[in-house]
Amino acid sequence: MGHGHLTILYRGPLASCDYDCPYCPFAKRRDTPEQLRADRAALERFTGWVRDRRHAVSVLFTPWGEGLVRSWYRRALVELSHLPHVERVAIQTNLSHRVDWTAEADLSRLALWTTYHPGQVPYDRFLGKCRDLAARGVRFSVGVVGQPEHLDAARRLRADLPGEVYLWVNAAEGRTYTDAEAADWTALDPLFAYSREPHPSKGLPCRTGETVISVDGEGTVRRCHFIPTVLGNLYDGSYEAALRPRPCPADICDCHIGYVHLEPLPLYDVFAGGILERIPLTS
Repeated sequence: MGHGHLTILYRGPLASCDYDCPYCPFAKRRDTPEQLRADRAALERFTGWVRDRRHAVSVLFTPWGEGLVRSWYRRALVELSHLPHVERVAIQTNLSHRVDWTAEADLSRLALWTTYHPGQVPYDRFLGKCRDLAARGVRFSVGVVGQPEHLDAARRLRADLPGEVYLWVNAAEGRTYTDAEAADWTALDPLFAYSREPHPSKGLPCRTGETVISVDGEGTVRRCHFIPTVLGNLYDGSYEAALRPRPCPADICDCHIGYVHLEPLPLYDVFAGGILERIPLTS
């Protein structure tokens, strides 16, 4: 059991971020030195588990806060990218930190899921980071939250980014879009329709809990970040016996890192080779 390819979404205790986006509950949070030490120890334990695993694995780091400002996340990404059984290692990031550390990574396995937050960072600084990544050959996507006040900045970014870089748009939480508004965002991200409305998911087959799991800093395994039921622990192997196909118990799924794994949606084909970093096959 459990020895096929396993995708892991890892979220440790880190909850601090250097931005204060009004739509995020983790804005400008500061972790204490003790919390940072605990996060670092948890991440290093997880990295060690991946290193010792002999079966294929992909990892997406989805920290509550910003991970790449912390040396241990950069080190983990570099280290995991060099392991032959790691197919992909990626992280969600606001790209506020320098990017030269990527030179140490295996760029055939590393990927970045980056988000542009207008109002938090000067436009030219963010665009410069993107151009730097592209020049280095780093695989990355760029996204924005679909707030009306972000539309002009998003249009500018789409025009200025290299054509092969995918720009995704996340529907703003709780927002209903008119068809005209949706058309504006779809002009930037042809896949915006998947984000526009929450997906009814109750009873539908989903890959989470079978080939995809969520892991926290204690090693607690859940099927995904949004379902609290515990399947076991990563470090004692108890999760393996729980891996099997199971329907979704939630009414809706409204986050890309969740609904991308819903089997009735075609997103494993749309994002083939780029599921974790949100890069569609065509881009």
